[in-house]
Amino acid sequence: MANQTQPITGRHAAPEAQRALIAAALIGLALVLLPFVAAEFGNAWVRILAFALLYVMLALGLNIVVGYAGLLDLGYVAFYAVGAYLYALLASPHLAENFDWIAQTFPNGLHSSIWFVIPLSALVAAGFGVLLGFPVLRLRGDYLAIVTLGFGEIIRIFMNNLNAPANITNGPQGISNIDPIRIGGLSLAQPLEIGGISLPSVQLYYYLFLVLTLLVVVVSIRLQSSRVGRAWMAIREDEIAAKAMGINTRNIKLLAFAMGASFGGVSGAMFSAFQGFVSPESFVLMESIVIVAMVVLGGMGNVKGVVLGAVLLYAIPEALRHLAKPIQLQLFGQEFIAPEALRMLLFGLSMVLIMLYRPHGLIPRHHVGGGRA
Repeated sequence: MANQTQPITGRHAAPEAQRALIAAALIGLALVLLPFVAAEFGNAWVRILAFALLYVMLALGLNIVVGYAGLLDLGYVAFYAVGAYLYALLASPHLAENFDWIAQTFPNGLHSSIWFVIPLSALVAAGFGVLLGFPVLRLRGDYLAIVTLGFGEIIRIFMNNLNAPANITNGPQGISNIDPIRIGGLSLAQPLEIGGISLPSVQLYYYLFLVLTLLVVVVSIRLQSSRVGRAWMAIREDEIAAKAMGINTRNIKLLAFAMGASFGGVSGAMFSAFQGFVSPESFVLMESIVIVAMVVLGGMGNVKGVVLGAVLLYAIPEALRHLAKPIQLQLFGQEFIAPEALRMLLFGLSMVLIMLYRPHGLIPRHHVGGGRA
């Protein structure tokens, strides 16, 4: 009987792989064509899609810390801010205008390449992740949440006050005139003509973010099934047992903080280039809470769930920002609830309903007996 089951598995493997390949191709085609459909309703909708991809990257980075390693982090927006300010400082005239020695060294100003800034953003943000991880190695649960929350606020306050005695971040006024991303001789700030089709700037950024998001998704999936990923999950389920099995829990937890932070740093750099302006107001505590909610809503530890949660919690509220008032005027002749209030009302309601009816998220991770993930 055992010998008969093996050929059946082999016969079914090829069609299963073909179906997965076809599904991936269809999803890829839909993602490529999606901005063309959205552009029919205005570039603001393409902008929403681009930002949704940034939040997918952020949520996947936090998923490494929260979903894989089981470490609650309420200060994740700090790494987003680090990446954003790093790109702003390296790709704007701000430093050359405020420091003579930089102006003398770089008379034309700092205009760093994307190929330099993206790895550097990931590396610097990872360093800040390790900096956060060292003091909290022995903390879990509520205590860990409070410390990481404080870390996020410390970074924001630093950004808000590092304009004296040396003006590094320009304080609450933020940094403007940030260079757009350039790839070779192509500036993403300018439309691109391909075969008679004009791709506006926002659409070019969308495709860049899409490539980076797919890369982050692939890395996340590979990490999940890797030896390091299994070590993270062992710590999440029972840290004492993991340590007894020979896992170096200190290094593994620091690696989780560093890896998750690196995704946040890259997302922040892309945000800075896309906006052309950064200020501390973009990195408030609510941003961290929303990113945690994306991971919880989708399903902690499940890549597909986290992607779904990020898209739903960003794209739907942003769509309501544009549609809530016209719909109310059409139905009732007047606006009863302001779009911002309605967004937060539905955000809170969705969290309550998820916790009541889907406490493990929309697409929960699979458990294999005995509490193992």
